[in-house]
Amino acid sequence: SLVSNFTRDTFWLASSALLPALFLGIIGLFDDLKNLPTWPRFIAQSAAGLITALLLVSNNTVGTPTGSKFFDGLITVFWVVGICNSINFFDNLDGGAAGTVAISSIALAILALNGDQYLIAALSTVTAGATLGFLVWNKSPAKIYMGDAGALFLGVLLATLTVRFEPNAQTQIGSYLIPILLLAIPILDTTVAVLSRVRRHLSPFQGGQDHLSHRLIRAGLSRKQAAFSLW
Repeated sequence: SLVSNFTRDTFWLASSALLPALFLGIIGLFDDLKNLPTWPRFIAQSAAGLITALLLVSNNTVGTPTGSKFFDGLITVFWVVGICNSINFFDNLDGGAAGTVAISSIALAILALNGDQYLIAALSTVTAGATLGFLVWNKSPAKIYMGDAGALFLGVLLATLTVRFEPNAQTQIGSYLIPILLLAIPILDTTVAVLSRVRRHLSPFQGGQDHLSHRLIRAGLSRKQAAFSLW
């Protein structure tokens, strides 16, 4: 079914997911090696979001919640940058990000299969398999780490797949909420951390011990229990 349904639209969908993910994966690897400042990383994420928006919106392979290609493109860029940072911020506990991304990918694959969206289902299944394989070595105590290269790659991949996914929801608001709910925990983690830092007059991009994982551990959970709770 995947081969028979591989049309021009699905080609642009695959390109919009894989090309920006590869680009940000390379930027993330360079950041892991050289420790890039905040602004170059933000510009690279915005560029990846812009590429995604241009490929999806200009080729009518994404929903049009506002009816305006300009605002739809703007929303797409905001979503890609936001999810990239959410997954990157969320990678602060052994196995936490890998397990959560795997679960989100499995859920997206099931929803996509039910909606006959085979390319999204295939890419989500591959993402789930890769992160589950990685989790074997990343669970506490971790032997390998995701780093910015892995987090940014997975972030833009999930952002693209969820923004392209067409939910079979009964209401319009439900269709808008499904992509957010699929990534609710990383989004919540980023929101909590950013608000905590802003309240203390710190940079939102500054590292800290204010993520959900840190709060769970301070509440008495072990590192493994905290990761399982986030899953």
